Amino acid sequence: MLSPGSPLDRYFHITERGSDVTTEIRGGLATFFAMSYIVVLAPLILGTGKDGAGHMLGVPQVAAVTALIAGVMTIIMGVWSKHPFALASGLGVNAFVAVTIASHKSLQWADIMGLVVLAGLTMMLLVLSGFRTAVFNAVPESLKTAIVVGIGLFIALIGLVNAGFVRRIPDEAGTTVPVGLGFGGVLIGWPTLTFIFGLLLTIALIVRKVKGAILIGVVVTTIFAVIVEAVAPSGSSVKNPAGWSLVVPAIPSQVFSAPDLSLIGQVNLFGSFQHIGAVSALLLSFSILLSIFFDAMGTMVGVASQAGLVDEDGQIENVNRVLLVDAAAAVVGGGASASSNQIFVESAAGVGEGARTGLASVVTGTLFLVAMFFTPLVSIVPFEAVAPALVIVGFMMVSQVRRIDWDDLGLAIPAFVTIILMPFTYSIANGLGTGFIAYVFIRTVQGRGREIHPIMWVVAAAFIVFFGIGSIEQLLGLR
Repeated sequence: MLSPGSPLDRYFHITERGSDVTTEIRGGLATFFAMSYIVVLAPLILGTGKDGAGHMLGVPQVAAVTALIAGVMTIIMGVWSKHPFALASGLGVNAFVAVTIASHKSLQWADIMGLVVLAGLTMMLLVLSGFRTAVFNAVPESLKTAIVVGIGLFIALIGLVNAGFVRRIPDEAGTTVPVGLGFGGVLIGWPTLTFIFGLLLTIALIVRKVKGAILIGVVVTTIFAVIVEAVAPSGSSVKNPAGWSLVVPAIPSQVFSAPDLSLIGQVNLFGSFQHIGAVSALLLSFSILLSIFFDAMGTMVGVASQAGLVDEDGQIENVNRVLLVDAAAAVVGGGASASSNQIFVESAAGVGEGARTGLASVVTGTLFLVAMFFTPLVSIVPFEAVAPALVIVGFMMVSQVRRIDWDDLGLAIPAFVTIILMPFTYSIANGLGTGFIAYVFIRTVQGRGREIHPIMWVVAAAFIVFFGIGSIEQLLGLR
């Protein structure tokens, strides 16, 4: 282990932030394991979706660029901003791009990725102009805390859903209840048992204050999962409700695979303007911009607060560098057909392990670059082994709820709306947007409009447009 005061220690402020090299490496590993599923899931969303011409990007190709861009941008984030934030292809944007935008018959993948690049370039301008930082500073402290708590509930729900502990109730059930316990109200299958084993193990390690509790929990649960699948095969949940949610844990027959990077540069920056018109193209790009803009801000606030990297004035060191790298990741991701890359909420897993500096991000990014050549190995770790870590980190973040001023309804109600809508809508941006709108509305009704920062009026108005984008398109005859 490098000694305090070494060049590496001074550069990353490791000792200054109360950490050490071993902890940072452990945190980087925990973050990678928590978000490595993106190398498997992103290709299934983007790689299999068809554009207006019926073309697909391809699963192997998307897997390669997903790992590459995540690795490069996460390392840049660590080295330049010196924060433990990891980046990868955003699932929310991926789904919006693959399901909504790709449904336009006149658009091809190069045009679609052009919209992502334009949104990223716009975000870079907003960062360089200081507007994005100004938005961050304009948000009241109680709402910033609500963001942390909402993200905590969100990632805990992600963990429970990924593990199959909580599942969507099928439409044919004829019930208004959207989710339920397990399958048909009961817990079934070895994968669910694996999650429970991992959760109890991680809780025990946390309670006993074992160093590396989260990482140990993921590794041991993965080994347990591989053994369980070898002894009592469950297969994928696609064919078996009691199966593994996405990754079936098994030692792969093939370990090495050469990455196919042919998608890099396959982008038409203004193709959408030519094929669907300027108004439609701008509305779609605006939707992408709002999503990546506030998803990143919310995640940054949540993870930084959990790491204790927010000072008494509510400021984050090198915040402009963080936001600029995040914006650049959207541009680079779109240019490589990996869609917008952004700060991942699973970075909180590394923070929960003790990571406090950018060295952890360098470790995570390096592992993503390695994974580009060993993507079969990534598929060993099932969601059920990672989910316990997300639930525990969610608990850690939700514990900050006591910092919200619940006596001031002008802050308490917007905070409550922010908190509940992040998990309920599966979107950080949706929770932020409704919370901001509620804050502006309630303060106005209270006759305290002068307390509202001018930027909050602008942001609230932008979110009203964002939420009403479908109606606006219908009104303009674009749907």
